[in-house]
Formats: sequence, structure tokens, C-alpha cells
Amino acid sequence: MKALGKTKSLFRLFRQAVRGEEQNFTEGSINRAIFLLSIPMILEMAMESLLAVVDIFFISRLNDNDAVTAVGLTESVMALVYSMAMGLGMASTAMVARRIGEKDGVGAAVAAVNAMYIGLVVSVLISITGILFYEDILRMMGASERMLAVGSRYTLWMLAGNFSIVSLFLVNAIFRGAGNAAIAMQSLWIANIVNMVLDPILIFGWGPLPSIGVEGAAMATNIGRTAGVLYQLYFLAGEKGIIKIRRENSKVDWDIIVRLLKVSAGNIGQFLISTTSWLFLARIIVTFGSAAFAGYQFAIRIIIFTILPSWGMANAAATLVGQNLGAKQPDRAEKSVWKAGFLNMVFLGLISIVFYFVSGSIMKLFSTNAEVIRYGTECLRIVAFGYVFYGYGMVIVQSFNGAGDSRTPTVLNLFGYWLFQIPLAYILAVNLHFGASGAFWAIAIAESVMAVAAILVFRRGKWKEVKI
Repeated sequence: MKALGKTKSLFRLFRQAVRGEEQNFTEGSINRAIFLLSIPMILEMAMESLLAVVDIFFISRLNDNDAVTAVGLTESVMALVYSMAMGLGMASTAMVARRIGEKDGVGAAVAAVNAMYIGLVVSVLISITGILFYEDILRMMGASERMLAVGSRYTLWMLAGNFSIVSLFLVNAIFRGAGNAAIAMQSLWIANIVNMVLDPILIFGWGPLPSIGVEGAAMATNIGRTAGVLYQLYFLAGEKGIIKIRRENSKVDWDIIVRLLKVSAGNIGQFLISTTSWLFLARIIVTFGSAAFAGYQFAIRIIIFTILPSWGMANAAATLVGQNLGAKQPDRAEKSVWKAGFLNMVFLGLISIVFYFVSGSIMKLFSTNAEVIRYGTECLRIVAFGYVFYGYGMVIVQSFNGAGDSRTPTVLNLFGYWLFQIPLAYILAVNLHFGASGAFWAIAIAESVMAVAAILVFRRGKWKEVKI
């Protein structure tokens, strides 16, 4: 009976997390706060990844490799847009969470509005660039004329319609800072449902509607994301939430804009440093043959999928840090981080055990090529050795961001990726002749060292003094 009671209590808590409401998490159980925040954040990121998976699934049914490649090249370019949107979003989360912790709902709304102004300007500049140079951008990425013919309109739609991407990331970050991660999750549910319905209709045609091909996938994605943004704005304009967008708190505040830009510059730098470093790592691995590269690509996608829940936990910690620092409770903020880090470490530790024993079986789901399976299995097993470190590391890094300290993780990324991981990968793989496995070991070693360094810096407590 006692176990049944606990199960019912957990189920009620889960329903509350999914239903969502903006909350001040500066008091009460820290474990409960982590649960209420992390569940919708985990589901949110799963929905975000599903958008890209659905698009490529339907596009692959066109049986046109050039179309698939054009979409892949476009997504590589869009990674820069995602970096800017996520960087600005993390700065917005930090500032909104700080105001919520200070019980300053009006200040949180002013910060949210000015973050949206920045996002609007950024998206307009990207749209103009995309409309004028979308074919040149694809050519720069190495697209052939055939790829341009079948896929350039996809690039045009994605770049020109980037407002829906920037807005979805940014406003979701605002809701996270306000303690309502459920709205962020629900907006992506809407975006996914609309996208999944429109993708096959626009790509292949339906009834009187003609087939648009790969361009239809971009149209469906933009329409779906826009539907999610409208859902977000509905809540921001309503009466229920802590953050209420009204005419009186919609003025341009240059002081807030400057502070947001300073923090977001560091956040964007974090993503750009890590993204570009992984491109160089891929360049090292591809020299060992297509089988090594394919195995690596499959393994990395599996790794990213299993890490998604951990990012939910890390984002929860960032919100708790921001709110508790705003409430002048730095000790509670620190305690929240250690608890979230421990839970994350346990979760990823269990995943690493699974990878060690069944990685070969997992890889067989993606390929029948023995060499690809061997490389992919090796990559999963080696990278998983560092999972317990990653668990703590990603929570610590996001906690710095939640405190408004974007400089520290940027420096850690610069040294960890560019000055350590890439040289180590080259030395192990090429100079010491370990081959692709040398690069895999460089990932595990570098990520573990970065996690330990982040923990040591975090313990110094300078992040508690950051003003935002």
C-alpha cells in the first residue's frame, strides 16, 4: 500500500509537471523543483529533435540523394542560427529567472520583451541574407548544380522563415526562466503535430494539392513552428502567467538590451566553439575511411539521443540557479546544482553500462555493414566511459549560464575543445597510429577533463557574484 501511495504521488507530480504553471522555486523541496522543471524540459528537447527527424524521414521517401544532401547542407548552415537563438535564449532565461527570484514580475516582463526585440532584429537580418544569397550559401557549402536545382528552395524557406525558429527558442527560454517549462514543451507539441500533418501533404501532394517536393518540407516546418509561436504569444498576452506582456512594459530598455547582448555573446560563443570543433573532429575521422565515419555518425546520434534527458536536468538547474540568486539564496542555488548533477551522473552512469554490453546490438539497428558496426560499437563504448563526468559537467556549465556567467563556460569550451580535444585527437589518431579509436578516446578524455575543470571552478563560487 505504501508503494502504491508513492506511485500515485509521483504520477500526480508528473501530471503537474506536464500541465505546467509558472512557479517561484526559491522555497520548498529541491528534489520536487528539479522534477517539475526537468520533465517538461526533457520532453521539449525530444520534440525539438523530432522536427528534424520527421522532415528527413519524409524527404528520404523522394528517393533523391541530392535532395537529402541539400537538406543536410542547409541544416549545417542553420546550426549557426540555432547557436544564436540558443545563446540569446540562455541569456533570457538567466535574466528572467533572476527577476522572478526577486519577485519582480514587471521586470521579468520587460526583460522578456527586450529579448524578443533583439530576436526580431537578428531574424530580420538573417532573412534578408537568406533571400539574397541562399544559392550562394549552398554553393559555398559544396552543393552541386543538381543539388541547387532540387534543394535551394528548401534553403530559401528555412533562412527566410528563421523568425519562427528564433522566436520558438527564445520565448521557450523565457518560459523556462519563469519556471513554466510545460508551456515550452506544449508549444513544440503543437509545432510537431502541424509539421507531421503538413509534411506528407506538401511534399507528395494530396487530392487537388500538387506535390511541392523538398520545398514543401521547409514550408511545413515553418508553418508548424509559427503555430507554436502563436501558442506562446497567447500565453504571454493572457492573465494567468507571472510574465504578462502589456503596453506599459513593452518599451525599449537599452540598458537591458546591452546586458542581454553581453551575456548572450558568451553563450553564442560556447555553441560556435563546440560546433566548429566537432567539424574538425569529423575531418580527422573521415581520413580513416567511409566505414569509420559512418560508424561514428551513427554512434554520435545515439549518444545525443541518450543525452537529451540530461540536458533537461541541466536546464532545470540553470532555472533554479537564476531564481535562487535573485532571491538572495546562493546556498540553495548551489545545493540545487549538486543534487541535479548527482541525479544526472547516476542516469548517465546507467546508460554507460547499457552501452558497454549492448552497443553492438544497438548498432545493428542502423547498419548491416560489419565495419560500420565495429567502428560504431567502439565509439559508443569508448565515449560512454566518460558519461559519469558528463552528467556533472553539463549541469555545472548550464548553471554558470543560469547565473549569467557566460564567460566561464566559453573559456572552458575554448581550452577544452580547441586547445585540448582537437590536438589530442590528432596526436592519438594520426601521430600515435590509433586510428579512429584515438579520436574516440580524445572525446571521452577531453569531455571528462572539462567536466572536472568546470566542477573545480564552480566550487570557487565566483558565479554567485555575477550581476545581471
